[in-house]
Amino acid sequence: MMDASKYPFELRALTAEECGGYLVSFPDFNECIADGETIEEAISEGQQALAAAVIAALEAKCLPMPKPGSYGAYSGKFVQRLPKSLHARLQSRARLEGVSINTLAITYITEGLTRKAA
Repeated sequence: MMDASKYPFELRALTAEECGGYLVSFPDFNECIADGETIEEAISEGQQALAAAVIAALEAKCLPMPKPGSYGAYSGKFVQRLPKSLHARLQSRARLEGVSINTLAITYITEGLTRKAA
């Protein structure tokens, strides 16, 4: 059986709007997250959630079991939440340009990174 403690995790403080505390996520298991009021509690809850995810993946036998630290292989995908008003503005601009919102966002990101590098 895999040792769940070998999987790296990321920890971040939750904002007041998110009700405070800390959030733990596991890049190798992108749906596996946990939270707690303290760092220690969040990590403990996260380890329990990860152990359950590992057991479920092993029992399913049809799910691939990621190796610890395999999240460094970038997929080219990330998810970004936006305020509704910004989303609407981006969608409107994308329509005006005749491109998808994804293409528009990639263009803006590329332009921003290019400016910073120069």
